[in-house]
Amino acid sequence: MLSLTMVSIDHVAHKILTYLPYVLVLIDLRYEGVTCGRDGSVDNHMEMGKKLLAAGQLADALSHFHAAVDGDPKNYMAYYRRATVFLAMGKSKSALPDLSKVIELKPDFTSARLQRGNLLLKQGKLDEAESDFKKVLKSNPSDKEEREAHSQLTKSDEIQRLVAQARSSFNDQEYVTAAAQLDTVIETCVWDVASREMRAECFIHMGEMGKAISDLKAASKLKSDNTQAFYKLSTIYYDLGDHEMSLNEVRECLKLDPDHKQCYSHYKQVKKLNKQIHSAEELMQEQRYEEAVSKYEAVMVTEPKVHHFSVLAKERICHGLTQGQKASRAISVCSEVLHWNPENVNVLKDRAEAYVQEEQYEEAIKDYETAAKHSENDRQIKEGLERAQRLLKQSQRRDYYKILGVKRTAQKKEIIKAYRKLAQQWHPDNYQDAEEKKKAEKKFIDIAQAKEVLTDPEKRTKFDHGEDPLDPESQQGHHHQHFHGGFQGFNPFGSGPFNFKFNFN
Repeated sequence: MLSLTMVSIDHVAHKILTYLPYVLVLIDLRYEGVTCGRDGSVDNHMEMGKKLLAAGQLADALSHFHAAVDGDPKNYMAYYRRATVFLAMGKSKSALPDLSKVIELKPDFTSARLQRGNLLLKQGKLDEAESDFKKVLKSNPSDKEEREAHSQLTKSDEIQRLVAQARSSFNDQEYVTAAAQLDTVIETCVWDVASREMRAECFIHMGEMGKAISDLKAASKLKSDNTQAFYKLSTIYYDLGDHEMSLNEVRECLKLDPDHKQCYSHYKQVKKLNKQIHSAEELMQEQRYEEAVSKYEAVMVTEPKVHHFSVLAKERICHGLTQGQKASRAISVCSEVLHWNPENVNVLKDRAEAYVQEEQYEEAIKDYETAAKHSENDRQIKEGLERAQRLLKQSQRRDYYKILGVKRTAQKKEIIKAYRKLAQQWHPDNYQDAEEKKKAEKKFIDIAQAKEVLTDPEKRTKFDHGEDPLDPESQQGHHHQHFHGGFQGFNPFGSGPFNFKFNFN
């Protein structure tokens, strides 16, 4: 009979639920008249665990070895088998305590000591690793174990020497040399947190932030409470202008230690900046460009020291000003960003658009062509370049905006007002001299046509895209307004009787 002495009911219930299949096996054996105490159960789990391990069913094998350890806490082979499964699953942190328990229970178990020495070496715990390798050699190892222990001991001595050299190089600010020495160390001590953190510092001084990030991410995983690694990662991302990643990493630091002073102080700064940038982008999406520009100007006030945030803010200000039709100012800000980074495609496109708004088509074409070199398949660049080229060609012919003396951004009310003023000025009835009347007639027609195109949304859109809807040679197939026989009943002033006749024949 199984004894329940000194065992809580809850504990028994938990065991039964966890190991119900094995309980049923024990019941079957009992009824067959077999005495099956603790030892028999442990042997059962050990045998099943070995079979499952051999079959590659690691999770199932682990469950059996857990049960074996629980069944007999002094069974060193149960710990060793479980450590073997942990290693096969890549869980070296879990394997190490089991190997230590094996050695505690059976100090002359050379295989376990050799395994532990290898894990300690990978973790960079060189003194402890050397101690294990030396004890293996002092025991009665197999030839294979002896060769491995000798080899690892030699390697450990070499690593000790390299670590000392790397620290000396680092202290002398010879960061390239130190990083190279640490490369060799980490090839062997792949889980050595200290070496990775020192190499990360070398990379930071060398300006190789991507490599520093890689080492610090590894260090944050290798050491479960590594708040300093998360803090470093957050500050690096911040300095690179990546506010999202900076916020993510500093939050990880605060999860481990909510009272971490450096992380909390940095978190407040990053969160404030992150909120401003998100708010500015929402305003951009809502086409509230003036407010978005103000928000990005506030970003530069919040973080004036970090160059990347200044560039980011000015890049987005450039975009907001362009979209808000503030062309002159946009060109100035965009040019400032391009001084820092001449290959910034987004800014090149924005400045090109601002140049178009300012009718500086040749400059716009240059920017679009430069952008195309760095982003060959960008449809927006291709369409923008074609439009700028059409507008340049158009500007060399007839420009309805120039005829009325209005900007491309002019509203319909401004266009009609300009038209009426010019129509009154160039009305042919105002001129008696034949040559002057002929010049006025031409001007008057141009003014009327400009008003026709710019007050018609469809025609104006086509003209803005480089087409002339009144050009008889246009490939778009639009009609051309002919003025044979003059204007009948046409009154450019909007009220009162008017009758003016003339023809070109």
